[in-house]
Amino acid sequence: MSNGGNRNRDNQNNQNKRDSFGQGLSKWGIGQDTKSGGGFGAGSRRDDKPPRREGGGKSQADVFGAPLQSRGRDARKVSEEQPQSGGQDEGSSYGGGAMEEDDNDRPRARKNHGRERKGRGESHSLLDRLRSDGEDASLPTTKHHRRNRQPEQPQPEQPRKPKAPKPKVVPVRQEKEVYIPRTVSTANLAKIFGVKLFPLQAKMLQLEMTEDERRPDYLLSAEQACNIAIDYGYNPIVDDEASFDIYPEQVDLPTDPVDGPLQPLRPPVVTIMGHVDHGKTTLLDSLRHTSVAASEAGGITQHIGAFSVPLSSLLPSADPNASAATITFLDTPGHAAFTAMRARGASVTDLVVLVVAADDGVMPQTREVLDLAKNAGDTLGLVVAINKCDKPGVDFNKIKSALGAEGIFLEEDGGDVPSVKVSGLKKTGLDDLVETLSTLAEIRDMRARRDGKAEGYVLESRVDKGRGNVATVLVTKGTLRTGSSIVAGTTWCRVRQMQDDKGKPIREAPPGTPVSVTGWKELPSAGDELLEAVKGEDEAKKAVGNRKRDIERKKLMKDAEQINAKRREERLRVEAETAAAEAAENGEVVETVREVKDDFKTLRLIIKADVSGTVEAVVGSLEHIGNKEAGVRIIQTGVGEVNENDIALAETSDAMIIGFNVSAPRAIQTLAKNTNVPLQLESVIYRLIEKVRHDVAALLPPTIEYSVKGEASVLQLFQINVKRKEFMTIAGCRVNNGVLDKSQGVRVLRGPDRKVVFEGSMGTLKHLKKDVQDVRKGMECGIALEGFTDIKEGDEIVTFVKVEVLREL
Repeated sequence: MSNGGNRNRDNQNNQNKRDSFGQGLSKWGIGQDTKSGGGFGAGSRRDDKPPRREGGGKSQADVFGAPLQSRGRDARKVSEEQPQSGGQDEGSSYGGGAMEEDDNDRPRARKNHGRERKGRGESHSLLDRLRSDGEDASLPTTKHHRRNRQPEQPQPEQPRKPKAPKPKVVPVRQEKEVYIPRTVSTANLAKIFGVKLFPLQAKMLQLEMTEDERRPDYLLSAEQACNIAIDYGYNPIVDDEASFDIYPEQVDLPTDPVDGPLQPLRPPVVTIMGHVDHGKTTLLDSLRHTSVAASEAGGITQHIGAFSVPLSSLLPSADPNASAATITFLDTPGHAAFTAMRARGASVTDLVVLVVAADDGVMPQTREVLDLAKNAGDTLGLVVAINKCDKPGVDFNKIKSALGAEGIFLEEDGGDVPSVKVSGLKKTGLDDLVETLSTLAEIRDMRARRDGKAEGYVLESRVDKGRGNVATVLVTKGTLRTGSSIVAGTTWCRVRQMQDDKGKPIREAPPGTPVSVTGWKELPSAGDELLEAVKGEDEAKKAVGNRKRDIERKKLMKDAEQINAKRREERLRVEAETAAAEAAENGEVVETVREVKDDFKTLRLIIKADVSGTVEAVVGSLEHIGNKEAGVRIIQTGVGEVNENDIALAETSDAMIIGFNVSAPRAIQTLAKNTNVPLQLESVIYRLIEKVRHDVAALLPPTIEYSVKGEASVLQLFQINVKRKEFMTIAGCRVNNGVLDKSQGVRVLRGPDRKVVFEGSMGTLKHLKKDVQDVRKGMECGIALEGFTDIKEGDEIVTFVKVEVLREL
């Protein structure tokens, strides 16, 4: 009984303590459940705040109703919770677990994971409030109470075993491919990289790029963009196929018999050059027994003519075993417009025959040929043929002196340049000319390989009805055969047919042979180098494609440079205007920046010609016509007849069509007339140049000239009452010269320097109080001027008319 009584007393004391603890918490407003008024753990709210206390703080025993040490053991020994509804009872423990007595009246703790964590959070908030109010904060918690009462002794640190170092994983930088355009602005490059503009500009600054290149609108080249891409870790795509091309063979067969077999002999290529109308084509007609000169428009050559002539037909006494069995002649134009043709002829020739007319001497194109020969050096042989020697009164010494002034000294005078006196019309001296050419060819020992891929040059190209695109080519190395694939410029050809200079079909063309080739996909340009694609069409197509892309890339870069230059000029103009405005606001004297208005007039042209070389010559002659106020702009060029597409383009672009050595069908001429498209067909180059020069001059603003028609002196002034209190000043004048016409312009001149004080029109012209239209010399009249009353005695009145005078280039 004693034990049971003791237990009952202990239980009663514990119950009293719990009641005191709950009452102490209720003073702070903690532990009140809104539903059941239950204990601290379940009914507390986070937004409940303790009331502000007035006066000094209280001890823990006063607040909780019992010493904390006496409750610590019981707080840890809580009983298992019984199910109950609606919150906890007033005996809830501080830690949030419900307290109840078992059969042995010993409290046990019931696990309540969710609410235990919530109660623990409230207990810590209570400690924080007590600390903020200056109370003793040594409050127990259900979880850490034992540790607070009996702190553990610190354990000596045990030495740790060093861990094996882990291998460092270095991330591999994966380079991403990026496609770079041919030209791209700085801003667009930032978009391609997926970065902002400012970091990209900073990167460009690190790469030492200029400030202008770092501007957002600057167009970068592909090389510049690739350098930036590499610095960003990208792999800019490089097309290995883009560098493929066909090149001429640089190594020829050995010419020394000790080293190997000699290259076979080839025909010499002789170009006939000279000034216009000096008889070049007539001389060639005499050599080949033809009459080409008579069929040429205007009597002048406007194409390169190429033909081979057997040496036996030129020189009957020639050795059939001579080194040169044939001679290939090239006839070049002598007009100034065909400079490119002459230069092209000189670049593919071995010997040049300079034709000088005995009755004309050294002329501008003669000097041009001499300059070509001097620039070529020892690679080009020169022979002077003095033509028209049959004319009376010819002074050969004068011609020799003129040639000597140009640095050309003839052999007969101790020089090193051979000369021959010939007459193409009388066919005299031809044997001497052919023998001289044959001797020079033998001395120079002209050879070329016959095997390997063919090489050569395009002399002319044209469009033939029934044959399509045709090019006249000169084979310089190798042998060109039908069926071969060749490349020239930006086009290629599978040789469908070849013809010699007489129109005879041939299957092979050895070195030194001029032939016409058909099968071109597009017309090649005169002067293009011809190369054979050994591997066939695929190789030719690949080379042509790469060449076109390279030309397009260069064009884009040129356009980009022009765009950048214009943007730079605009930026400088804006900066100058801004600086001028700021300076003007500050009262400084600055130069006013004015925008210059572009009044340049343009004559747009579409040029069609019979062959590509002629197109080149026409363009070169016309594109430089003009001055700073007007000029020529070539819209399009082509080879062949004028067609409907040319008319449509000219109509939309307001251009004039020029057909040189080509025809236009009647239907095309009617279409051009109906659409108001100017169509000019011409066959002589100098007449065409004069026509275009006249049309460009018509675009120039005319010159205004003043033609004086009458002069009069002011003798006296009169005031005439016109209306009420309105007076008009009338100048009494005498006509000194000419006729004063009321409809003409008037100037008032004053003083000895005849300063113009008024320019306008005449309002009234009277003679003897009558209104008249004109007054002649010696008569007196009265004149009133429109809008001018400050006329004085002694002034001079002059009448004039404005005359527009057309300007010339």
